[in-house]
Amino acid sequence: MEINNYKHPIFFYSLSTIIPWSFWIIAGYISHQEQPDMKLESVLGFIGLIAPMIIAFWLINRDSNLKQDLKERLLNFNKVKPIYLFLTFFLMLISILLAQAISLLFGYSPQQFVITAHYTFTSGVFPVWFLLVMAPILEELGWHTYGTDVLRNKFNLFKTSIIFAFYWGVWHIPLSTINHYYQSNLVETGWIHSVNFLISIFPFVIIMNWLYYKSHRNIIVPIIFHITAGYFNEIFATHPDSKVIQTILLIVFSIIIILKEKDFFFKQKYVD
Repeated sequence: MEINNYKHPIFFYSLSTIIPWSFWIIAGYISHQEQPDMKLESVLGFIGLIAPMIIAFWLINRDSNLKQDLKERLLNFNKVKPIYLFLTFFLMLISILLAQAISLLFGYSPQQFVITAHYTFTSGVFPVWFLLVMAPILEELGWHTYGTDVLRNKFNLFKTSIIFAFYWGVWHIPLSTINHYYQSNLVETGWIHSVNFLISIFPFVIIMNWLYYKSHRNIIVPIIFHITAGYFNEIFATHPDSKVIQTILLIVFSIIIILKEKDFFFKQKYVD
């Protein structure tokens, strides 16, 4: 199916910003109180997280063509080439291990390769492992059921990825106000690592969208890729500077695939 029926980018992205930001700013305020209500903070954070998915599903439910398209894209693994499945599952693991190995050349500790029993952030009343799995699922059920295609309907893949990456970085900003959340802890580690997080989103989105469209818009592919990004970056005792190296590696990889497949990234019309 072509993506011409994905027609409401301003409506989708406006609500997908206003609603999460409203709930997250309130959650951030609560988290800094002397005795914060952790349950309320977590509920507000979760509502903000699921908002894009709800908006996407509401828009899809209004159009029978979009509903059929969604069903087909959940079950089309027979169209996905093995190389793209391999990269979906293991590219982020390879990138963080290679980044840590490179960091050893600059005197960083080999202890980074140890699998730790703790996480670098908390998530209110929810277990961190739950958020590492559920957040990517819920986000991508918004971004890659509707949000990406509604941009791709108007722009080529490169512009779509750059626009969304910029938006996604801004979308995360209010999370930095919620005490002990990942983005909040990043701010405390220093500006370099905060900026690195924002920059890393660009190659990450380029690669994820490349896999998504190479997999004939299979929705499970970006979900798995997103889960592996969070999970593999948390299980090791990775030094924050190694994540800067990882960003550089992802930028190099994204440049390679763009140069190798210029038509795929820069042709205007989407054809499956």
